[in-house]
Amino acid sequence: MPPVHKRGRVARDVRRVQYADNVAGAVGPIEHGCEVYGLCRGQYSLIDLIEHVLTFTGPAEIVISTWTAAGADIDYALRLTKDGRVLSVLWLVDSSFPVRQPGYCRAMRERFGDAAIRVTQNHAKFVLIGNDEWHITLRTSMNLNENKRLESWEVSDDAALYAYLVEVVGDLFAAPTSLDPADANTASYRAFTAETEKHRDPHRRVRYVK
Repeated sequence: MPPVHKRGRVARDVRRVQYADNVAGAVGPIEHGCEVYGLCRGQYSLIDLIEHVLTFTGPAEIVISTWTAAGADIDYALRLTKDGRVLSVLWLVDSSFPVRQPGYCRAMRERFGDAAIRVTQNHAKFVLIGNDEWHITLRTSMNLNENKRLESWEVSDDAALYAYLVEVVGDLFAAPTSLDPADANTASYRAFTAETEKHRDPHRRVRYVK
């Protein structure tokens, strides 16, 4: 994995837009070299941010790193590929996702294929949107689901930051992992169950609810 990415001083546009009605009013135009930071309170989702950026970049390849994802957003991401706005999608999800949300994980596998998905112990939320002209990194506190709470986002057109994260993702995709929670021999599932057991309170009952 590459060392930490460091960026020199840049002019950051901080937009006080947590009460904006929609994503277009919040983010505004995407320009080369931009770095825009803002907050929202559930008026729009991560998929809305992705779609807004795509209106400026044109068709692009994307990478989505998220702790969890909802079925409606997975389906919408597929529609973006079918209508040509997204050329390809790679997914990086937490190793608990196949166990915690088996239905959503199954939907992701059916729509995009196992080759497009990797699991790791992941809480990093970012999206890469790139083509020959743009190298957008979208950093956010949002997962790919409905977020009815205060959330942050930042949109940056920074080729060096984009390349850094592409390398990180490439390293993770170089080591395939199974998405089948029944396969207890996979590294990802072993890591998840080991971490769960380490923190398990024998007096507490925990139940995952779809």
